[in-house]
Amino acid sequence: MNATVYQVPEEETLERGPLAALQRRKFALMLQRVCASNSFYRAKFSQLTYNPLRDPLEALPFTTRPEIEADQAAHPPYGTNLTFPIERYSRLHQTSGTGGRPVRWLDTPESWLWIQRCWRIIYAAAGVTAQDRFMFPFSFGPFIGFWAAFEGASAMGSLTLAAGGMTTTARLQMALANSITVIGCTPTYALRMAEVAAAEHIDIANSSVRALIVAGEPGGNIPGTRQRIENAWNARVFDHTGMTEIGSLGFECHEVPGGVHLIESECIPEVIDPATGQLLPDGTPGELVLTNLGRWGSPLIRYRTGDRVTITRQRCACGRWFARLEGGIQGRIDDMVVVRGNNVFPSAIEAILREFAEIAEFQIEILENDTLSQVTLRVEPQRTASVDHLAARITHRLQDALSFRAQVEMVAPDSLPRFEMKARRVIRRR
Repeated sequence: MNATVYQVPEEETLERGPLAALQRRKFALMLQRVCASNSFYRAKFSQLTYNPLRDPLEALPFTTRPEIEADQAAHPPYGTNLTFPIERYSRLHQTSGTGGRPVRWLDTPESWLWIQRCWRIIYAAAGVTAQDRFMFPFSFGPFIGFWAAFEGASAMGSLTLAAGGMTTTARLQMALANSITVIGCTPTYALRMAEVAAAEHIDIANSSVRALIVAGEPGGNIPGTRQRIENAWNARVFDHTGMTEIGSLGFECHEVPGGVHLIESECIPEVIDPATGQLLPDGTPGELVLTNLGRWGSPLIRYRTGDRVTITRQRCACGRWFARLEGGIQGRIDDMVVVRGNNVFPSAIEAILREFAEIAEFQIEILENDTLSQVTLRVEPQRTASVDHLAARITHRLQDALSFRAQVEMVAPDSLPRFEMKARRVIRRR
């Protein structure tokens, strides 16, 4: 294969029937190996009689985050979801702990190559090649997402810059000095860099940056957030989804923005009713459940991600039949709050707030009690923005769109926190 041209493998363009057959074959091979030596799944499936080539996947029980946390607490530090002897593992990553206890995840060299292969698919779908120059403006830590993206780009042959331990201004200057064409970051930090660029008179709109691959938050597929990033950078935004536990499995194709494909040649997605666990038909919002097929060292089978999605399956203009999450990840199931009888997700509030060009940053405070939840929005305006009647306009827009009335408080410019990684704009109190 030419190092500069991605030849789309047949697996990526299989129709639904052959694709399902491929998934079954890969799952059967993985399950045979996992059940032979993985203590976690051997115990979990010990009372089951299951044929992966014949029986439906839903005959197997779910795997949950609390279950993984409990296993690691009972068998520290890594738990029992290890298919190979500990000497086979070469990488350790860890979740942020925002959804509970931090979870540690080990990978063998083979599993890490699988993750890099997934990133090759993600990059190719965005039209990224070895000629592109990447920058990852964040401080490298145990979080897997940007390590995987960084090494995936490097393995592809691209010049790849790690911009940790630097100020935002220094990162922007590095991007311009090195003719960076692709930046990987969170949507929040893409906006923060744009904010600093405007304040420092750094011309990012006429830079060589042509694409930003964003992850870690729903913002990449929130229209107002996406438009603000694209306008500031004069570049295309590509959304990506993945998890430390499950791997890098979601990508937005170049041809059809506004949704995220799942690499179904490397995973099996399902959507369930989060309350009952029952499978939902395509097009119905529910909780995403994933089974990865190439991370044999620490696999996950029917893993409840906690992400709210709406899935569709048809041939895309990009040529793939891979399942598509319309609008990407719509939010976390447990982020939903009931306000005056309405189910509201913070991502829906963000979508409304991003319609107002006057808003620089915001914070959502949710006061929960047993009978009624109240929402307070702290809104920070742009320094040059006119704020006359802005609070009233926001209140009316939210009421029209989401059918509830929020208390809107205007705060001083530069008073709300800024974020490099995942933003923590939502505060819950009881």
